[in-house]
Amino acid sequence: MVQALVKIDENTNRVLSIVKAKYGLKDKGKAIELVVRKYIEEEDEPELRPEFIKKIKLIEKQNSIRVDNFAKRYGLK
Repeated sequence: MVQALVKIDENTNRVLSIVKAKYGLKDKGKAIELVVRKYIEEEDEPELRPEFIKKIKLIEKQNSIRVDNFAKRYGLK
């Protein structure tokens, strides 16, 4: 684990204190980890390349084959 000494403004300090108390965390470092984890969940979705979207749309238009038992159809068990 990496340790860091960071300078934060008073408002950020208050928010971290609230997060720490709300979630019953040990220290503000854990509060920072929680906030960053939530940010990653919300914002870190990679954008799809246009050529990939085009390929998926073409695949969606294709006829599909209904398979009731995948393992039996492909001899897997």
